[in-house]
Amino acid sequence: MAKRPCPSLTSLNPSIVMLRPSMDDLLAVFLDLDDYDSDSPSLSIDLSFERLLDSLPRDADQSVLIDRALNLGSLLLEAAKRSSRKRASKHNAIAWALPPDLTIKVFSMLDTQSLCYAAATCSMFNKCAMDPLCYANIDLRTVVPKVNNAVVSTVIQRAGKSLQSLKLGIVPGPTASPWSCQSLVYTIRSSVDVSSFSWNDKKTRQGKESFILTRSCLHPLSVESGAAGTLLRRLHLYNIERMDNTSLCMALSACPSLLDLEIVGLHVELRQTLMSVSLSCPLIERLFFESSKTGRDDSLKSPTCVDLVNNCPQLTSLALRGFKLPDYKIRILVKGFRKLKYVDFSTSYSITGTFLRNLGSEAGGNLLEVLILRDCMHLKEVEVARFFNALLGGDFKFLRHLDISNREGLASDGDWYERCYSSSIIPLKEVSEVRQDICLLSEFPSEGSFIDIDQMVDSEFNSEISVPSQLSSHTSDGSLLMISSESSYNSDQGSGNEEGQDSGYIIFEESSDEVDFLAV
Repeated sequence: MAKRPCPSLTSLNPSIVMLRPSMDDLLAVFLDLDDYDSDSPSLSIDLSFERLLDSLPRDADQSVLIDRALNLGSLLLEAAKRSSRKRASKHNAIAWALPPDLTIKVFSMLDTQSLCYAAATCSMFNKCAMDPLCYANIDLRTVVPKVNNAVVSTVIQRAGKSLQSLKLGIVPGPTASPWSCQSLVYTIRSSVDVSSFSWNDKKTRQGKESFILTRSCLHPLSVESGAAGTLLRRLHLYNIERMDNTSLCMALSACPSLLDLEIVGLHVELRQTLMSVSLSCPLIERLFFESSKTGRDDSLKSPTCVDLVNNCPQLTSLALRGFKLPDYKIRILVKGFRKLKYVDFSTSYSITGTFLRNLGSEAGGNLLEVLILRDCMHLKEVEVARFFNALLGGDFKFLRHLDISNREGLASDGDWYERCYSSSIIPLKEVSEVRQDICLLSEFPSEGSFIDIDQMVDSEFNSEISVPSQLSSHTSDGSLLMISSESSYNSDQGSGNEEGQDSGYIIFEESSDEVDFLAV
């Protein structure tokens, strides 16, 4: 049986004569009506509509008329909104003083969050914000997890071959810097301080995409023959817990122009990472790698060190923090890189200081400007004293910043479990007088007051989540010596990295819209 056709207004009420004017005329007459004209109440829309309904004899016909009115009203509302946006865009295009090319230049200087907000402002800004140059420097670092793989893939695709810098992951603060004294390793323990956010520790809401970066978050760099990673200069990755060696190595293989690599808190092996850097990134100038497991990664081998030195001769800054690094491997690296100026082995194990012997007067080591050995557990007092005597003898002429602080004191020559520090052995005052160009940090417990090293080691290695130990700039029972007024170099005062072994992952529940992905 065929359906009954929807009745027209004339069929509902034959007394109404419809001349069917054009749509433009009909809208003009309709919009010319004044709903609030007290002198002409008969023209009020609501009263007119009620009268129209009353003129229909059947209830079904009245329902059809109401549905049609709602539909037409919705269409008119959407048309008005679209026209309003078009007018606003035209107005912005006229009022905006900059041409599109300069607008794109300005947008390229914005951070990723601000760029997404600008793209949502109007169609003119959206068109400019889609230019690949605007995404040349992508910064998706957050304080809490709120960025997923889809967001990363979208912005990398927008950048294309224009991508030059990519920063991803969770950092302890919105502007955390690797040169600050704050540890960059992020764990569940540090997340509880963020009280203004809603957390779900185990799973996402049903039907919502997780705000967790996985091992495939860097896959867009290697698709299409690695087009996006071809010109990438800077890659910084922070606390991406699900990243593995295979995914990281694949991403590095797509970045032959990489100059700056920073890895913090990833569960990846040092040896495999350095092998990938050696094979894929010959132009690298800065390498910063902070372990998520302080003192437990002893995977580095001597051949890997040799290959890194031979294949990456442009390296000027090297930081390997929290790894197990014997002195002979450190010496291969420090002596092998002829342009090396910055060295940071803070919180690393097995370093006694012997790698510093006869280093400052030879090629490969004599150009050092910054040397940081803070909280190296096995650093010996006798080696520090020998190094200071070398400074007094004129070695390390370019050295401007030195940090040998240790919250437990230095290791004795015979047994590293015996902690010691004596101002009579280490010539601090002499160095301060002779080398006034050096900013020296040497924070130790007061002489004769040291922590029980057995208790410290047990608590650090046997707990499921190691408790962070941070040394303040001024200890209550310690001494602080700072020489020179130079403050351009900041030392790392974090004494250890936390390790989160919880099987669950923190998830911040928030809209996954790419415009709002960084909204706080």
